[in-house]
Amino acid sequence: MTSDEIVETLEMHAKLLELHGGNPFKIKAFAGAAYRLDKLRYDFENKTQEDIDKIEGVGKSISKFIFELIQHGSAKEQDELLEKTPAGVVEILTIKGLGPKKVHAIWKELGCESVGELLYACNENRLASLKGFGAKTQESIKASIEFKLMNSSKRHYAAVESLVNKLIEKVKSEQPSIQISPVGDFRRKCEVIEKIEILSDIKINSDLNSFEKEIVAPVIYHLCKPEEFTEKLFELTATKEHLNKINFNSLKKIQYKTEKEIYDELHLQYIEPELREGLNEVELAKNNKIPELINDKDLKGILHNHTTYSDGVNTLKEMVDYCQKLGYEYLGICDHSKSAFYASGLNEDRVWEQQMEIRKLNANYTGFKILNGIESDILNDGSLDYEEDVLKTFDFIVASVHSNLKMTEEKATQRLIKAIENPYTSILGHPTGRLLLARPGYPIDHKKVIDACAANKVSMELNAHPYRLDMDWRWIWYCLEKNVKVSINPDAHQMLGYHDMYYGVCVARKGMLTKEMCLNALSLNDLLKEFEK
Repeated sequence: MTSDEIVETLEMHAKLLELHGGNPFKIKAFAGAAYRLDKLRYDFENKTQEDIDKIEGVGKSISKFIFELIQHGSAKEQDELLEKTPAGVVEILTIKGLGPKKVHAIWKELGCESVGELLYACNENRLASLKGFGAKTQESIKASIEFKLMNSSKRHYAAVESLVNKLIEKVKSEQPSIQISPVGDFRRKCEVIEKIEILSDIKINSDLNSFEKEIVAPVIYHLCKPEEFTEKLFELTATKEHLNKINFNSLKKIQYKTEKEIYDELHLQYIEPELREGLNEVELAKNNKIPELINDKDLKGILHNHTTYSDGVNTLKEMVDYCQKLGYEYLGICDHSKSAFYASGLNEDRVWEQQMEIRKLNANYTGFKILNGIESDILNDGSLDYEEDVLKTFDFIVASVHSNLKMTEEKATQRLIKAIENPYTSILGHPTGRLLLARPGYPIDHKKVIDACAANKVSMELNAHPYRLDMDWRWIWYCLEKNVKVSINPDAHQMLGYHDMYYGVCVARKGMLTKEMCLNALSLNDLLKEFEK
């Protein structure tokens, strides 16, 4: 091991000891040894135990620890600590500004076991209310996490979209005659992007270094002849599976003006770029059965939103006024329920207080309605965390799992189905609990869960937060088949969170969702009828 690696290991050991309540003197000794060795830049190559013993400020126990690292690449004492520490918590320990005591609170009190979960907690404003933190600390930690994630090659679509669009705009402004477009995963609006591909018919002369550094993911440029641009745009956008299904090599390869001309030549209905995944879109296009896809303008309201009653940033009135300003007809308020103590979940008294405020506010609006909802925790046995006399006071209920996420597929599926069968459940919230690039989510039998929704007139949530996008768009087809409506919900914890609806629509289109099958594309009257079912 190099000197830097040994120093990092000693630093981590001190943190792990403190995280698990180790001896303060031992913690101080390991941290001090790491500090001194970092300054010393000691060369450990070919050093014996005796050599290390002679280093000033390094005691015999730490010397033995270092020698074990040199010999085996690890030390038994640290391995034992790592065995009882989730890998994600170890990663959290590396975030700037977070000491072991704070990490312990984040782990044990918030239940965060990965950097992605912690970032999501910051976005939900949950860290600010934790003892010893506050809003400024939360913002600092969020900035540190985002910096760390910026050094990873995979990115959320939402993190790169504006940067790629600005890059394209810059090139167009400097080279007006160029034909240029993103292709690949980005043009198909995939939820996670591994590389950015850009096609142009003229060599790009613009200085794009600043954009490429911010994007972080690899940026690949493709060059073609002007007369080949449409054909290459088509080819580089679609997956190989899509190209194989349409028999792309059979094309005449003439100079196409539009991509529709390509599909016309193949006797296929036009297939939107985001659908070109090689799933069932080609078979549907052969029979002219691809429906008109949902778009932003189809949405009539925003369901599943949080306020300062629980862990939101903005007040109820601020959330309402901004929603109305955006042109929606209704807003569903779904603050956390009482089991979500980490998110200041509402006890029965607070539920009543919020309902009274909603009633008063509704009296002041014309052509706009605030719907009184709750995000009720699905407990370990599948029950909701209020008694029936409270549940029946809500206009609708989003039922979600937030705790005990480590489940088998059988356990998770049965837990969700029991919640779906509760007569007060309206929408199943973020069905797998996944956080993209952070947590895969618990395994569920999607067909059984959707079948239960169909039997109980419950809608499935497509959580539009770009870190979630849960349910996965690949299961929308089964919802449509079973006549289960999909609710595109931002899970907004602040006013600007409403704009995440855009990302929900992006992936909903990938799943061929129509406005007729989108719960919150219904008018207010039709929505209330749906809830009554």
